[in-house]
Amino acid sequence: MANQYPGPPPEQPPGQPGQNPYATPSAGGPADAGYGYPQGGRPGDPGYGYPQAGSQPPPGFPPPTAPPPPPPGAGFQAGPPTGGMALSLGDIAVSGDTIMTPAGPMPLKGAVWTATDMSRTEEKIPAHAVVLAIVFFLFCLLGLLFLLMKERVTTGFVQVTVNSGGRHHSTMVPVQSREQVMYVLNQVNYARSLSV
Repeated sequence: MANQYPGPPPEQPPGQPGQNPYATPSAGGPADAGYGYPQGGRPGDPGYGYPQAGSQPPPGFPPPTAPPPPPPGAGFQAGPPTGGMALSLGDIAVSGDTIMTPAGPMPLKGAVWTATDMSRTEEKIPAHAVVLAIVFFLFCLLGLLFLLMKERVTTGFVQVTVNSGGRHHSTMVPVQSREQVMYVLNQVNYARSLSV
């Protein structure tokens, strides 16, 4: 373990192969840019993928332009939102007079909302009740009363569907309790009341 620090051995002159790449350059100026500087390789040169000032588009491609506005009367045109978001069900949001979905905006007036409860509720004896029944059965027969303990577990989804303006969108809202199922169904009823 004669030389435990990186860099050239003391007898090697600077600038030769094997020199410490982290040492200050001997010329006194900034070091040449290396890894991390594409194209020109110097700090300040534009990097790869950045447009140059006054650059022309490649031949065969038209210059970029803004898309033309849709013709009037071509489907539902969402206006500016008149307020904050009224409600959100999965990826469906109601804001102002517009229903926003991944399929695009839909008019709120005249929308048809459908909710389908696809959840299931299971009732079972929890594991700790079985253990307590066995332990207390040995002491007295009252331990069997622990087997009367029940646990309700709800799993599944509520499917929410909206039809409006010639469009259709459906989403699945996950639920873990009967209270969440009722909350989603109440939200759908509120959306129905806004659609009238």
